[in-house]
Amino acid sequence: MDYLFRSGRLGFRNWRDSDLEALHAINADREVMRFFEKTLELQESRAFILRMQNLFAEYGYCYFATERLEDQRFIGMIGLGRKDFEADFTPCVDIGWRLGKAFWGKGYAPEGARRCLQYAFEALNLQEVLCIAPRINRPSIRVMEKIGLQKMKYFKHPHLANSPELMDCAVYRMGKSTFEKQKQE
Repeated sequence: MDYLFRSGRLGFRNWRDSDLEALHAINADREVMRFFEKTLELQESRAFILRMQNLFAEYGYCYFATERLEDQRFIGMIGLGRKDFEADFTPCVDIGWRLGKAFWGKGYAPEGARRCLQYAFEALNLQEVLCIAPRINRPSIRVMEKIGLQKMKYFKHPHLANSPELMDCAVYRMGKSTFEKQKQE
């Protein structure tokens, strides 16, 4: 398999149209999507793949299709996106992940996120990466803290006004210099 890059157990690549079924199974799972406004319909998962392909073509990154190296099984997505909603820290590059339930609790999210940070700072020469999640999304916030992101602030997400339980979000960040310092430790 041709991956853009790898971590110890994971391979990261651009999206293929053939990923639709596996991605949609994740996006349609209520438990996986519990910190989002809703599950996604098939056409929304298809549109997501197209957005990621376009993002990669324009910037050299996206929320990468992520596979387990031992069996090339699609586990979900881990990677980098762009946020441009109205906030005092946007536009920005953010890091995010969404994995199928079968792959929770195995350390894939932190492993993959660390490798994507390395790609962001070393290959893309980005100066800062942010991560945004609803404050009630403790699993993602634990991953943010585990990979060394630092809490920047809390804010009310303007796109989540119809979901008051999700609107209160945390923003974490890592700068390139912090990444380089952590790498040396």
